[in-house]
Amino acid sequence: MIITDQIVEKHGLSKEEFKNIKKLLKRDPNLLELGVFSAMWNEHCSYKSSRLHLKNLPTKGKQVIQGPGENAGVIDIGDDDAIVFKIESHNHPSYIEPYQGAATGVGGILRDVFTMGARPIALLNSIHFGSPKHSKTKSLLNGVVSGIGGYGNCIGIPTVAGETKFNETYNENILVNAMAVGHAKKDKIFYSKAKGLNKSVVYVGSKTGRDGIHGASMASAEFDENSESKKPTVQVGDPFTEKLLMEACLELMKDNSIISIQDMGAAGLTSSSVEMASKGGLGIELELDKVPCREENMSPYEMMLSESQERMLIILEDGKEQNAKKIFDKWDLDFVVIGKTTNTNNLTLKYENQIVGEIPVEALASKAPIYDRKWIKKKTKKSSFNFKKLKKIKIEDALIKILSSPNHSSKNWITDQYDQSVMCDTVLKSGSDAAIIRIHNKDKAIAVSVDSSANYCKSHPITGGKQIVCENWRNLITVGAKPLAITNCLNFGNPENQEIMGEFAECLQGIKEACEFLNYPVVSGNVSFYNGTNKKNIYPTPVIGGVGLIKKLSKPLSHHFKKDKSSLILIGKTFGHLDQSCFLKENYSINEGLPPEVNLLNEKNNGESLLKLINKNLILSSHDISNGGLITALSEMSISSGIGAKILKPKKLTNLIEYFFGEDQARYIVEVEDNSIGKVEKILKENNIFFENIGFTQNEFLEIEGELKISTKDLFKINNEWYNNY
Repeated sequence: MIITDQIVEKHGLSKEEFKNIKKLLKRDPNLLELGVFSAMWNEHCSYKSSRLHLKNLPTKGKQVIQGPGENAGVIDIGDDDAIVFKIESHNHPSYIEPYQGAATGVGGILRDVFTMGARPIALLNSIHFGSPKHSKTKSLLNGVVSGIGGYGNCIGIPTVAGETKFNETYNENILVNAMAVGHAKKDKIFYSKAKGLNKSVVYVGSKTGRDGIHGASMASAEFDENSESKKPTVQVGDPFTEKLLMEACLELMKDNSIISIQDMGAAGLTSSSVEMASKGGLGIELELDKVPCREENMSPYEMMLSESQERMLIILEDGKEQNAKKIFDKWDLDFVVIGKTTNTNNLTLKYENQIVGEIPVEALASKAPIYDRKWIKKKTKKSSFNFKKLKKIKIEDALIKILSSPNHSSKNWITDQYDQSVMCDTVLKSGSDAAIIRIHNKDKAIAVSVDSSANYCKSHPITGGKQIVCENWRNLITVGAKPLAITNCLNFGNPENQEIMGEFAECLQGIKEACEFLNYPVVSGNVSFYNGTNKKNIYPTPVIGGVGLIKKLSKPLSHHFKKDKSSLILIGKTFGHLDQSCFLKENYSINEGLPPEVNLLNEKNNGESLLKLINKNLILSSHDISNGGLITALSEMSISSGIGAKILKPKKLTNLIEYFFGEDQARYIVEVEDNSIGKVEKILKENNIFFENIGFTQNEFLEIEGELKISTKDLFKINNEWYNNY
């Protein structure tokens, strides 16, 4: 077949890239080889637009065992225990086919974790939808939530935390980010680097079908009005088969049979074989006749590019094939030796005893394009509205607007569809700042949380990048965990647009600064570009997934008020920042100005000081203050516990709206017993922490002295109204 410009374009490659392919091969590629290049050189697999920027992120630390570059990141939590975790996007597939798109996103991220030798112990998600009034939003929401719940529940991994947000920017391009967390022993971590010559390359798991072909390429291009035609590129998942595959792999990992192991994720057999060979500096030869297929007359092209789910590629030590096959036979899974490692440094593809494709591995990996794309710095705008001219609103009316809005209403309708307690180690589930998972049969635990803030990142990307790392940091601290490391899913628009590329570069700068200052390294992640439709890009939406350690789990700390008549302390200074706030958006439909300043010194000092108080058992409950400000945080504490609070009027800041709804950073509310107040204040003063005694808890009512009095029952009803009626 003659490779025309149209065929090259259909494969998502530019004319210049095709020229480079011919130079690397020193000849024209055939269609199969073109397909392999297309899979490995697309944005989703090669990170060609982001790699230069990602290199700047801090990825090392005493706690880091494995940083970016493997299937997932690995951190040390002591006692020979390790935590393996990663977050990835499945945005385009979930918009095209929401149930299967979300389900296979969960399945894929689980394989990334158990490929490393870890048993998955928790799932999280960050999902973003368009306006609730948009014609597609309700069906997309239902499909995605059902897909996440269906896969996680069936495989028996608890879905313990997440976030669901709505904004018009996602009307034609939803975001579905899935995170998985696993537990392993430090001396039983498995990697994808191939070693040794003439070692068996083994295909295990489900059979290969025609689903998912060009899935990675589809994820590396903008949508247009014909997105419905791309449904065949969405994979179909089977959680029951994945459960069998997980158990078979973990059983095989108990001995020393495995040299390397790789999930067949994006780009399927192509990416798994190339990545293993590339990391090991070897060649790999595959006999495609031997690939188990579930459909008739599949071509080598289809086999190499299929993204059928629940499949792995393993390189075994000599003589271990028969024992390994017995394990996979027991679990009723395919186990076929389909190739071997070689010293050719080529990907060699055979079919019917003929070589049908041969490509230097380095041409697909290390020599893939890297683009230093032009970008422009964000032109920031100060707010143009005059706050004094806004129609006056009562604190109660403003609060009701926020608590009853789609973004701040209770998400119980969603989380109730997820099994959060299977495996019996979930100590604190969704609804708190972070979830807590006990390390099985031990008295220590990890805390996990995911966070994003698209409007802050759109307004001022550097500040937005800092803020979302800090918010994630705070969420772990409020449940008593020491933050250890993060994974990130960087969702952006078209990188060929200089403004979008600028948002990406500046957000990463903010993430870098915050991670470095907080000693909170990035150990894994994913970049999702081309999130846009018909040239309209989404807001920049970096999602941060964090993991923290609770060394001794005596009793879980949460943001639920614990008792009547305990004292409330506000840690951190309130300046009353309203630009980009929920107050203005929900009450006046204003989304202007700059986000609140992020002072990293205060973030670190305030957070670490609170952690000291928690470790000394001086805190009954704690909650970070973020979207919606102080009054919203107090309401959340009241709603979750049924216990209210009486808040005294502030003495210094006279504008009550600014005081109660401002979104200043580095702040927490803590509940303290009266007999501990002196000790708490002493520690805060010793660490130069600004704090205020703002009131006390009380039964039945949330009250602001002389301004607001509303029952906790009414707050609960208001907060649950939107989802119940949607």
